[in-house]
Amino acid sequence: MPDWTYHPLRGLAAAVLGRRRSQRTALRLLASIGSRPAGARLIARGFGHRHPPKRLAGEIAGVPVTVRLGISVPPSLAHEAVRAMPPLGAGVVEVAPVSAVDAETVREAAADRSIPLVVRACDAAAEAALKPYVDGFTSSDDPHLVHVSDPSATAAAVALEDPGAVVLARPGVLVAAGPGWFARVTEAATPTEPAPALRDIGRDPRRWPAWWWALLVGLGMTGAGLGAAAITLGPVLLWYDRDYLGMTLRELHATNHHLVHFLQHDRITMASTMVAIGVLYTGLAVGGIRRGWPWAREVYLLSGAIGFPTLFYFLATGFLEPLHTATAIVLFPMFVAAVRRTPHAPRWRLAPEGPEPERRRALVGQLLLIVTGVGLLVGGAVISLVGLTDVFVPTDLAYLGTSPQMLETVNPRLVPFIAHDRAGFGGALMAAAVAIILLSAWGWRRGEAWVFWTLAVAAAAGFLPTVVVHVAIHYKDFTHLAPVYIGIAMTGTSLLLAHPYLCAKASSRSTD
Repeated sequence: MPDWTYHPLRGLAAAVLGRRRSQRTALRLLASIGSRPAGARLIARGFGHRHPPKRLAGEIAGVPVTVRLGISVPPSLAHEAVRAMPPLGAGVVEVAPVSAVDAETVREAAADRSIPLVVRACDAAAEAALKPYVDGFTSSDDPHLVHVSDPSATAAAVALEDPGAVVLARPGVLVAAGPGWFARVTEAATPTEPAPALRDIGRDPRRWPAWWWALLVGLGMTGAGLGAAAITLGPVLLWYDRDYLGMTLRELHATNHHLVHFLQHDRITMASTMVAIGVLYTGLAVGGIRRGWPWAREVYLLSGAIGFPTLFYFLATGFLEPLHTATAIVLFPMFVAAVRRTPHAPRWRLAPEGPEPERRRALVGQLLLIVTGVGLLVGGAVISLVGLTDVFVPTDLAYLGTSPQMLETVNPRLVPFIAHDRAGFGGALMAAAVAIILLSAWGWRRGEAWVFWTLAVAAAAGFLPTVVVHVAIHYKDFTHLAPVYIGIAMTGTSLLLAHPYLCAKASSRSTD
C-alpha cells in the first residue's frame, strides 16, 4: 500500500505539531479528501481493501459490520474519523470515552455518516443523550474488543482470528503506519490457497483462467515489440510502407541522409515501449492476477483501456499500418477474456514485517517511481499530441536539418507516415506509464519480489534501447534526452531503495 503519504514525515510532524495535533492533521487531511466522491474513490483504490473476506464480518455492540476492524478515537477526533475511515477499509468507528459534555460533538460527527458509529459512554446521561444518534454502545470490560497501539499489521490480523473479536486501532497507529494499515491487516487476515501452476491450465481455451489470457497478451505484446525491433534493424520498411510512400529506402536516404535513421529511432522507441508493456502485463498476470490480487486486474484493465484505443490514431494521421492493426485484432479478444473472467480467489503470500528503516527507504523509492510514472504519462500525452498535430519538435528538425514543408514538398505522405509512428509511441508510453504508476501505488508490499523484477525489466526494456538508438544515430541532443536520463536515474534509485523490502523472503506459512 502506498503509505508514503504520512510515514516519511511522521517524525517531523510529531515534533512540530505534537502527537495530538499530528493525529488530528492526518485525519483531517483524509477526511477532507474522502468527503468528496472522487477523493473517496482515490483513497479507496490507493489505500483501502475493497474486497474483505466474509469471515471478517461480524458485529460490535450488536451492530453488524462488514469487517471487524476499525478505529477508536476521542470525541475531539470523531468528526474527522467518521469521514476519513470508510474509504480506508475500516468497518467501524468507536468514540471513547464520551461524557455528557461531549454529546453535542458526537451528535455532529454522527450526522450523514456512512460507517457504523459506536460510543463508550462514561455515564448514563451521556448514553441517554446519544442513544437516538449513534448505532450502539460499547463497554470497557468487553472481552471481544481489542484496542491496539502497535502499528504491526500481523498482530492485528492474529487478533482477528478469533471470530468474535473486533480490533480497534488507536489514532497513533495511522500516523505511525500510514493509511494503508487497514488494508494490510485485512490482507494478512485473509485465508489464501496455493496459486495454480502452468501445468494446471489444460488444453481447452474455454476453461483457461483470467491470468492465462492476461499472460498471453503480455507475451504477445513482448513478441510484437521484438518483431517490430527486428524489422526496424533489418529492412526498416515493409512492403505496405513502401506502397504507401511510393518510395524505397534508398530514395528516402537520398531525400535526407538523416531520415532513415530518424525513422529507425522512432520505431525502436516504439518497439521498446511495446516490450516494456508486455513485461508489465506478464508480471501482472503471473504475479498479481494469478494470485488473486484484486488491484492487479484493475491495473491491467486501465492500462489496456488506454493502449488499445490508440489504434484509432490513424483517423488523424491517415496511415493505417496493417501489422499494428493485426496485432491489436489478435490481442484485444484475449484482453477482454482476461478482464471478464471470474477473478481468482486470494492466493497471495505475505512476508513478515521487517525493519522500520527498510520500510522507510522503500516508501521513498515508491514515491520516486510513482513520480517517474506520472512524468512518463505526461510525456506520452505530449508526444501523442505533437504526433497528431505538429509531428516534430524543434530538436527533431535540427537533427534532420529540414522543415515539415520541405518534406511535404518531396512527398505529401511522408509527414503523415512519421506522424503515425510518433503518435503511436506516445499512446504506448501512456499505457506503460499507467501500469507503472498503479503497480507502484497498489502493489508495493514487502516480499512481492515480482513487483521489483517486473518494474526493473520493464524499465530496462524501455529506457536502454532508447538511449542506445539515439547514440547510434548521433541524435544526442541533451535537452531531447534529458527526460530519459532523469527517468533512468529516478527508477534506478527507486528500485535500489526498495530492493530489500520488495525482495524480502515471504512467509513460510503460505504457499505459491
